Amino acid sequence: MLIYIHGFNSSAMSYKAGLLREHMVARGLGSEYACPELAHRPAQAMTQLEVLIAGAPAAETVLVGSSLGGFYATWLAEKYRLRAVLVNPAVRPWELLRDYLGPQKNLYSGVQYELTAQHLEELRALEAPAISPERYLLLVRTGDEVLDYRQAVAQYRGCRQMVIAGGDHGFGDFGDYLDAVFEFCGIAL
Repeated sequence: MLIYIHGFNSSAMSYKAGLLREHMVARGLGSEYACPELAHRPAQAMTQLEVLIAGAPAAETVLVGSSLGGFYATWLAEKYRLRAVLVNPAVRPWELLRDYLGPQKNLYSGVQYELTAQHLEELRALEAPAISPERYLLLVRTGDEVLDYRQAVAQYRGCRQMVIAGGDHGFGDFGDYLDAVFEFCGIAL
């Protein structure tokens, strides 16, 4: 099972989610792909993901997380001993999102909500106490305008890393790296 974990104010309808879904379907593995629409509350999102993981064989479950989804994937990978591909992952999102407290609107669904200090505390509670380098493939773009890629490089030192010059937070050329993603996940090319 490949579980894609979308980022902050994103959705299962995002570009990367759609690209992974299309490629899994093309390989005849559509039933082995999942990307839930995550709740905006971190604790609720984690419950959704844990229920999904509980229903899949652990030895065959891999995670791909983008931005805040990369942060979630790290906590899950450590807790459940899973492999994870992290795409421009958030590091310490409770600090990053402090500037976004207040009204929010999901970019895809249009759902509106209030980002509160409670959200930030729920995120802080999900910080993985340690990183097991063998579990991760890190994909970062040096041109990320939202996150400082150097934080991710430092956080995931010792992990397999692909640090790619330029680009942006959306990782618009993600399709160019699918072979590396699927190889790391153990999915036949």
